[in-house]
Order: sequence, then structure tokens, then C-alpha cells
Amino acid sequence: MANAEVAAFLEQNPDVQTIELLIGDLNGVIRGKRIEIDLLEKVFEEGFNLPGSVMALDATGTTVEETGLGADAGDPDYLCLPVPGTLAPVPWIGPDRAQALFSMYETDGETPFKIDPRQVLRRVMETFNKLGYTPGIAVEMEFYLMDKERDADGHLQPPVSPTSGRRMSSKQVYSMDDLDDYDFFIRDVIDTAHAQNIPADTVITEYAPGQFEVNLNYCNDPLEAADHAVLLKRVITQVAKKWEMEATFMAKPYIEHAGSGMHIHLSLMDKDGNNIFGTEDVLNNKYMRWAMGGIISMADATQALLCPSINSYRRLSPDFLAPTSKTWGYDNRTLALRIPSGNTEAHRIEHRMSGADANPYLAVAVVLAGAAEGLMHKIDPPPPTEGNAYDQNHPELADNARDALRAMKNDQRVLHWFGKDFIEMYSICKWSEVRLFERQITPMELELLLPYL
Repeated sequence: MANAEVAAFLEQNPDVQTIELLIGDLNGVIRGKRIEIDLLEKVFEEGFNLPGSVMALDATGTTVEETGLGADAGDPDYLCLPVPGTLAPVPWIGPDRAQALFSMYETDGETPFKIDPRQVLRRVMETFNKLGYTPGIAVEMEFYLMDKERDADGHLQPPVSPTSGRRMSSKQVYSMDDLDDYDFFIRDVIDTAHAQNIPADTVITEYAPGQFEVNLNYCNDPLEAADHAVLLKRVITQVAKKWEMEATFMAKPYIEHAGSGMHIHLSLMDKDGNNIFGTEDVLNNKYMRWAMGGIISMADATQALLCPSINSYRRLSPDFLAPTSKTWGYDNRTLALRIPSGNTEAHRIEHRMSGADANPYLAVAVVLAGAAEGLMHKIDPPPPTEGNAYDQNHPELADNARDALRAMKNDQRVLHWFGKDFIEMYSICKWSEVRLFERQITPMELELLLPYL
């Protein structure tokens, strides 16, 4: 099958000379190698080796030695095998370049490497599938376009559109003019995504200057849906570079503007293809309630997976429609879990807790694990919330990395779903980042405290 995929691809893309072998790390950052065309068939048959320490990197790209995957263990290699269907051209480079996505295994080529986030999602799916429901997953990702040049004070700023010569300076949510100004970029993103078999379909302007959202079509394979999200982030970043701009999926690049989230939509189909959430009185649909109850019951323990950096928690502000409490309800964007409006057959959960900086594999795994916990144990949620949740008293989500990491460590359900080895490695890496950021003295501290203390 691997040889057939390679042969068919090369027949359609005869100019390819170099192939990029891609794998997502703990943070969803793409790592890998490049090979020349004469090695492609062998790599697709036998895989290639990478050190397992690529799954134990902090935000600086440095191996966290406390994980035991680095020098103390000899920095051993693990086997990376191709993800079928991901061999694709790389349009922003040219007709001589291609790429393929890989996943990491033990050296036997059969045992999944427990620290690879893609394998973590696969583990969650194996348990979820025992419920007998087929999940439908759709991912929405927000991001910012920025000028490569900083403003006079050295701060980030939106780009200048080469179409209009105008720099975006106000929110203008859903603005068609702003979409027109950046149609060259949006069209390039959509065309490039389609060339790589990534089902991106809709782009809108969001709640801040330079902020956009791109949507992926529904997919009944959660692994494939997460693959698409990982690869689409790469497309957006690279196409922005092509047009002399920068794109970022930081959760909060501007403190004065809305943060960027990654919203995950979940529907569940029974064996006959019927959406089990699809009833008129959706707030009292038992499956919807149990799924909501499970996700909310695990919210504290999974927050560290959805908010992977110190910056992630800056997004959680009531002023910008980011979830701050464990709430759910109908067609309400002030909630953590929203049931979008629409016809009965389309009823679904919109999970709004993830930052755009979250690893898509882990974010999808969190949604599936929470929903499954609720369905298996018939967990009732709190009453649905109406009105502005920020003006009401609801149990709050963790708003800092320390609380989130401690909650994750103390929840046995997380260890069950994600694996003790993975949670231990993830925790070590994230505590290392907490210490890294907290060792910095900020300019504001010096400005406000130094003269007076």
C-alpha cells in the first residue's frame, strides 16, 4: 500500500526531488527530516529514525533532561512510520518539494511510542470506540496575521494590505472589506490546503485587527481531523511568509485584543448513522447532558493539556469571549461548552476551552475522553447557563499553569485515558517551562518596583 501511494503520487508529481518527513512534537511543533527522491520508497516501506527526545522539548526547543529521554538514556532513536494519505506537494516551495506526516513507534515498528501525542489520541480512540458511536470532529482555528516590521515602540502590529494599502486598526468582526483586502492570502491558504488534501473551507475575520478564523470540514476519523489541523497550521504559517507577513497561533499575542482559540465541534453517530444529540429538546437530551457532564467533570484535570504555555492563560479573559468557567448551554458564546443553533440533525458540542496554541491531537483527545467519561458513567452536568456567564457565579476554570498541572497530576481518569508515561513526561516538560518563564524579571516589575522598594 505504501508503494502504491508513492507510485501514484510520483506519477502525478514527476518533478518532486525532495521530501520533508514531518512529525508533530509535544507542543504540536513540526519536526523531522528531509530526504531526496531516491529514498522515498524505502522510507515509506521501512520508516526512518528520530530520537525520542524530540517529544521531550520545552518552548525553547531544548530537551528536558528530567524526562529521561535525553542524554542520560543515550538519546535513543525511535521508528517513525508514515501516516497513509499524507504524501502531498508543498506549493509554497515549488513543484520539486513534497511532504508526508509520520507517527512514532518503538523500534519493533508495532508498539506505539507512548509520548507521541498522535499515539495518545489513538489510545483514547481505542477506548472511545468501544462505546459504539462514530464521532464527527470539526476544528476551527483562530490566528493573527502580523507585519514583519514592529511599530515605533517595538510592538507587534497588523500588516498593511498590498491590495488597499491599509493597515487593519479596528475590530470589524466578520468584515467583508477586510476579507477582500486579504483575499490574496486567504485564497492562497485555501488552495494550498486543498492541494495537500486538507479540507479547509471557510475563513472569517475575527474580533481584533489582523485576526482571522479558518474552519475545517467535519471528519469521522478524529486522528485524521487532528492531522488536518496540525498540517493546516503549517500551511497558514508558510503562506504568510510567502506574502512577507507573519502568522501566529499564540493564544494571546496582544494583551489589549482577543486571544486566539481552537474550537472543536463534536457530534456522535449511532450504528445507523443517526446523530444521538439530534433531538428537539437538546438541553434535555440525555446523551448531550452526559457528554457535557463528563467534559465538565474533567475540565480541571485537562486544562493543562488545552493551555500548554504561560501565555495560554492570558487568553482566559471575560472581556474577549474566552471561557473562564465550567458552563454549558445553547447558542451562547460566553460559555465553555456551547450547543450551536441550527437544525436538529446538526446538534453538536462546540468545545471552546482550547487555545490556538494547544496541540490538536491532545485537544481532540480531551474532548473525546471527557464525553466518553460522561456517557459511560452517566454524569449529569450542572444546569445549563443562560445569559452572560461572566456576570454570574459559576465554578471557574484554572487560570494559571501551576493549578492546572497539579489538577492533572491528581486525577486518576487522566492517567487512565492518556497514559501514566505520557502525563508524567508532559508534566515534567511543562513544569520546566513554568520555571523558565518565572525566572524572568519583566520590564514592568523594574519600572514599578525598582524605584520604590
